[in-house]
Amino acid sequence: MNHNSISINNFADLLGVSRATVETWIRNNKYPVHTDMHGKRFFLLEEVDSVPEIRAMLTSKWNDEKKITPNFTYTSAELFAGGGGLALGMEKAGFHHLFLNEFDHNACETLRKNRPLWNVIEADIHEVDFTPYHGKIDFLSGGFPCQAFSYAGKRLGFEETRGTLFFELARAVKEIRPKVFLGENVRGLFEHDNGRTLQTIKNVIAELGYTLIEPRVLRALQYDVPQKRERLILIAIRNDIAPHVNFKWPEVSTSLRTLRDAFYSGELYDTDVPWSAGQQYPESKQKVMALVPEGGDWRDLPEDIAREYMKGSYHLGGGKTGMARRLALDEPSLTLTCAPAQKQTERCHPLETRPLTIREYARIQTFPDDWDFCGNLSAQYKQIGNAVPVNLAWAIGRSLIRLFNDMASSGLIKPNDQISNIRHYTKLHGIFEGMVCDKEGEY
Repeated sequence: MNHNSISINNFADLLGVSRATVETWIRNNKYPVHTDMHGKRFFLLEEVDSVPEIRAMLTSKWNDEKKITPNFTYTSAELFAGGGGLALGMEKAGFHHLFLNEFDHNACETLRKNRPLWNVIEADIHEVDFTPYHGKIDFLSGGFPCQAFSYAGKRLGFEETRGTLFFELARAVKEIRPKVFLGENVRGLFEHDNGRTLQTIKNVIAELGYTLIEPRVLRALQYDVPQKRERLILIAIRNDIAPHVNFKWPEVSTSLRTLRDAFYSGELYDTDVPWSAGQQYPESKQKVMALVPEGGDWRDLPEDIAREYMKGSYHLGGGKTGMARRLALDEPSLTLTCAPAQKQTERCHPLETRPLTIREYARIQTFPDDWDFCGNLSAQYKQIGNAVPVNLAWAIGRSLIRLFNDMASSGLIKPNDQISNIRHYTKLHGIFEGMVCDKEGEY
């Protein structure tokens, strides 16, 4: 496929519809379809430009937005930092991290190894006092883990989210008072508990004195990421600033990236993916997976083998397309999970019968090859699988930098304040030294 065409499968992924839906459109002559010399069907982009997602690609200012840089130094901090995907993307956009908080020791070691100058606070977020940073941080972000919310009360506000990790993000906002903050989560948060969870979060944001931009679910594959991952993005601007600025979401990429872009030298990476360690299949599973064609799953197995492999799941409803799944080289990856070889969420290499390696995993999340992960194999897969894709974070970060540049040009940010905040950080750098978890988990 070239930049002027898109495959049937990738068209379905881009629109978020099933392959069967696209096939119905083709039968009804809704869009003209073409076939290449190998028998693969595709659409020409110019012939499907009435589709909003295609029109967005064809008219995108993506390459112009990649040139956005900060006019001043904008300070930032991150909670639930994990292995660094969001932090790395925001740094690439131009933010200056004053601290990152993370509880997992291996993830903290990853952050320290790759960025020795970052102030990594290894601690349970419940134990961290954010008040020393009051007024010193422009932008705060955090991919808070989504926990169950209690609706025992009626106000559904700040106090009633106690016990959830979102409450800790809200507490940090209350103590720091950043100009802007970002929360990210799974797209399922939109519908969780019939929308009441998201409404509670909106109530808390308003209670904190912030104006919430209408939340969006962003598809990573539209932002130079070879993966079908979706993330809910919440961006809120402090009420004294919000009336004077206008946040614009990032434009989409002009290309759709696939595993070929991730694994081989090209526009995303200068070299083929380097060798690295990875999990292996047991011999019995190896024999089963060897029978699955590229892009296939359990439905491509002989029925007797499929029944034996699937066991009780064979008779359950749903497509179960993550089971015995082999990825396709010319499509984006399915959403990466924390383990590439589990039966329910397999991510088999498209050409070789094995799980994806660490560096393949990292490339699908658009980490640079020199970003090393610490811990054993399981810990490394977990850090990568839980991360925000770097290129998605970079795209969002550029839009935020543009917002801060607008603030600066409107006089809402003063350069002298930014220099003062950096000096404050230098003095504060040792404030949390020694606040690391001991063997018993105490601080």
